[in-house]
Amino acid sequence: MKFWLMGVSATVLLGGALAMGVAASSDEKLAPGLTVAGVDVGGLTRAQAVAALGERAATAPQVTVRAGDQSWTLAADQLGWHADAETSVAAAEKVSAARTLMERVKGMIGQPQPQSFPLIAAVDPAAAKAALSTLTASLNAQPKNATVAFDKQTLRYAVTAKDTPGRQYDAAAAATTYASAPTATTIQIPVKEWKAQHTAEVLQGYVDQGNALMRSFGATLAGTARKGVLTPLQVANLYWVKPQGIVADEAALKRAFTLLTEFIDQPAQNARFTFEGNKPVKVPEQAGRVTQKSAYAAFRATVLDPAKTSMVFASKTVQPELTAAQLPDASKLSLIHTGVSTYYHSSPERRTNVANAAAKVNGAVVPVDGTFSFLKALGGITADNGFVGGLIISGGRTVDGLGGGVCQVSTTVFRALYGAGLPVEERNQHSYRVGYYEPQVGFEAAVYDPGLDLKFANDTGGPLLIKTINDDAASTLKVQVWGLKQARTVTVSPAVILKRTPHPAPKYVVNPKLRPGSSRQVDWAADGFDLYITRTIKDASGVRIDRTSTVYKPWQAVYEVGPS
Repeated sequence: MKFWLMGVSATVLLGGALAMGVAASSDEKLAPGLTVAGVDVGGLTRAQAVAALGERAATAPQVTVRAGDQSWTLAADQLGWHADAETSVAAAEKVSAARTLMERVKGMIGQPQPQSFPLIAAVDPAAAKAALSTLTASLNAQPKNATVAFDKQTLRYAVTAKDTPGRQYDAAAAATTYASAPTATTIQIPVKEWKAQHTAEVLQGYVDQGNALMRSFGATLAGTARKGVLTPLQVANLYWVKPQGIVADEAALKRAFTLLTEFIDQPAQNARFTFEGNKPVKVPEQAGRVTQKSAYAAFRATVLDPAKTSMVFASKTVQPELTAAQLPDASKLSLIHTGVSTYYHSSPERRTNVANAAAKVNGAVVPVDGTFSFLKALGGITADNGFVGGLIISGGRTVDGLGGGVCQVSTTVFRALYGAGLPVEERNQHSYRVGYYEPQVGFEAAVYDPGLDLKFANDTGGPLLIKTINDDAASTLKVQVWGLKQARTVTVSPAVILKRTPHPAPKYVVNPKLRPGSSRQVDWAADGFDLYITRTIKDASGVRIDRTSTVYKPWQAVYEVGPS
C-alpha cells in the first residue's frame, strides 16, 4: 500500500517537474555529465556555461576551400561563420532540467549519464559568397579562341595558339551549401566551363584546307596555246585562313585574273608600219583572241578548289581598231618632234631590252582622236615577247627583274609625245632619280606590266606614226613623232626644284652566299626631290601652260655583306 502511494506521488511529481524543467530558472545549475563542444558545463549556471563555451567558440575552426586544382586553408570566421553559444547551452539546458528532476525522484542514485552536445554555429551566406568570390576571382576566365597565321619562314598556315575554355566558379552555390552545413571543414566550389568559339581542332581543319589550296595554278586561253601560271605564293595571296574559315580576297582574285589574262590574251594587232631602211612598209592588221569577262566567276570557283590545278578561260575574237586600208600615206607625214635619251654604262641585258622595246614600238600608228598606249604598242613585258632579266625598281629596292631597260624607251617616247604637245592621259614616275635620264631631271616616264602605262591622246587632227632609232654603239635612242604638219609650237621648261631631301645612310644586309668579309653594292643612293616641269603650247586656240609634277623619294644605298 505504501509503495503504490509512492508510485502515484512520483508520477505526479515527475509530471510537475517536467513541466517546471522547461521553464527552469537561469540561476539553476546544469545537471552533471553534460558537455557542449567538449566543454563540461555540468554544475554551471546558464550564464557560467555560456561564458565557458564562449572561450571555445572564440576560436573558429579551419576550413579548406578547393576550386579546381587550387586550395586555401583559412579560419571559418573569414567565410561568414560564427558560433552561437546561447543556443548551444539552451539545448543542454532543456535536457538538464528533465534529468535533474528525475534524479531527485530517484533519490540521486547512481552516476549521472554523460551526454554531449555540439557547438551550434551559423554561416552568413552573403559573407561566405563575398569571401569565396574573392578567392576565385583570378581563376575565372573568359574563353580564348585559337589563332591562326601565315608563317613566312615555312610559307604555310599554322595554328599559332590553342584555345582555352572559359571558367566561372560558382561562389554563390558553394556559400549556400556551406550555410546549410556550418560544421563542414571542406568546401568545394563548383565550376562551369564552356568552349571557345573558335577551337584549335576546327581551325586546324581550315589550316589544312588553306595549305592544300597553296599550289601552282595554270590557265590557258580557249582556242590558243597561250598559258599563264600563278605560283603557290601568288595563289596564297588570294585568300585568308581565318577563324570563320577560308575567306576569299575579292580584290586580289580580280587582280590575279587580270594578271593571267595579261599573259594569255592575244590582243588584236592594229595595222602599222615597219621600215626597210627609211622606207615605211605597211604591216596588215591581225584579229586577236581574249578572255571573256564571264570567265572570272569560273576562275574564282576553280582556283579556290584544291582538287583543281588548271582551267581553260572562255575566249572571244576581237577585231583591230586600225586596218591596213586606214593607214595614212606615210609620204604625206611630217616630223613633228623627236625625243632623245642616252643609256651609257648599261648592262648587256639592259641594252637587249632597250633594243627589243624600241623595235616593238617602231612603226606604231595612233589613229585620229585615238590614244597611244605604250604597253599596248609593246605587246607586254614577257619572256615570250623577247625580254630578258635586268635591274628594275620594285618593292622599294632596285632588284633583278624582267624587262629592265624598257623604261629607257618609255621615257624617250614620253619626251617625244610631250614635246609634240599631245595631251597626257597617264604618266608615272620612277620612285627615285635615275641617272640614265639625266640631265633632264623629271622628264621621264616609268612603265610596269601590268599596272603602270604611258598614254597620250592624239589631238593633231590626223594619224600619228611613231618611229624609233636606236644606236647601241652610241648608247643613244631617238623616238620621232610623224603626222600632219602642225601649226602649234611647244616649249618645254627645265625642271623647277621645290625641295631637296638628302639620302639616308647606307644599309648593310648579310648575304650568307657571299664570302665572309666580302661585300657588294646592290642599290645606289639618291637624294629626294620635289619638282615640276612645264610646257607652253601655242596654237590657233591660244596659249596654254600645263605642269607635270614629280616627287622622288630619298634613296638608300644598300650593300650586301658576307657573314662575319
